[in-house]
Amino acid sequence: MRPGTLLISQPFLGDPNFERSVVLLCRDEPAEGTFGLVLNRQTNLTLGDVLDLPAEVAAAAGALPIYVGGPVEPNTLHYLHRRADLPGAVDLGQDVYWSGDFELLLGLLGSGVVSGDEVRLFAGYSGWSAGQLAAEMQGDSWIRHPASAGKVFTLASDAFWRDILREKGGRYKVLSNYPVDPRLN
Repeated sequence: MRPGTLLISQPFLGDPNFERSVVLLCRDEPAEGTFGLVLNRQTNLTLGDVLDLPAEVAAAAGALPIYVGGPVEPNTLHYLHRRADLPGAVDLGQDVYWSGDFELLLGLLGSGVVSGDEVRLFAGYSGWSAGQLAAEMQGDSWIRHPASAGKVFTLASDAFWRDILREKGGRYKVLSNYPVDPRLN
């Protein structure tokens, strides 16, 4: 699958790490596996809680929220942004970039060149070994939404799963109303 694709979990997936989640694929290499970030799991932590920031950056970036990117290596920090000129950044399409020179990004935040709403920070990531995601796709665990990276900065994280399914329309719109626990219906 191409980077920039959104994976929307089926409502009956059964994995608490991905229940009602939307994952942005950042890398998919057949021999190495797949790397992605869950977009709609905000924590109560901020960047200032997890990093000692220089004073000139703390005011602008310290309050940026941290999202759970996935269950793999939760002590690592990953980020999405809108800066094509950030060295080392990977273009995911639709004016969304993954990674790059973090020190420079912090400096741009501190100077006001980049605003906080142009950056998303994630603790951990979602990873699949070679062939694992393909098998999950065949098992209907995920709904593919190609070329949708731009949604990262346009949909509210708490309603992201439901809104993206509604946007797809048809049978997906019906799934967006699926109850968390159908036994309580």
